[in-house]
Amino acid sequence: MRMMTIATLLAFAALPAAATDYQTAMQDYLENNIQSWAQAPVLVTAIARQNAETQGYSQHDINLLDKQWRAAVEAAKTEPLAPVLQNAAADFLRQQISLSDGRITEIFIMDAQGLNVAASGATSDFWQGDEAKFQKTYSVGKNARHFGAVELDQSSRHYQAQISLTITDASTETAIGAMTVGVDADSLM
Repeated sequence: MRMMTIATLLAFAALPAAATDYQTAMQDYLENNIQSWAQAPVLVTAIARQNAETQGYSQHDINLLDKQWRAAVEAAKTEPLAPVLQNAAADFLRQQISLSDGRITEIFIMDAQGLNVAASGATSDFWQGDEAKFQKTYSVGKNARHFGAVELDQSSRHYQAQISLTITDASTETAIGAMTVGVDADSLM
């Protein structure tokens, strides 16, 4: 019993160090592999276009869209997901995954409401606005970043860390949305 307690304590003591290592690795990956294409015109244009459409949405509207999205994902219906999965920005995101040699597991971009604009694949929900990936990036403003914990992602079925960042309009330097990039945890270390 005592050996098990000691082993457990040692395991928990190592967690902060591992978390710090992952944070550093995510920061490096963002700077060396994501930052160069994160503000691509195809992404900025798609977000700006959707912001014009969704700027007046109420929380009720957003909740309804999220509920419809979740039902479509659960029922494996692709038609309701098509506007997010089949557009030029989504194609660009899938291209970035292909170029990553298996390091990137998923990518999606969100508008100013936290609604999906484009995604490399179906996400488990449509509205990200109630999650840290959106609240700690878009809501903070230009140059904001958020590094999520390593966990099993239900959408991609990979142990991954999510790197999220604010997307800005270069002409106004204001935040217009956010992007989340799922990175395979093993490839970070």
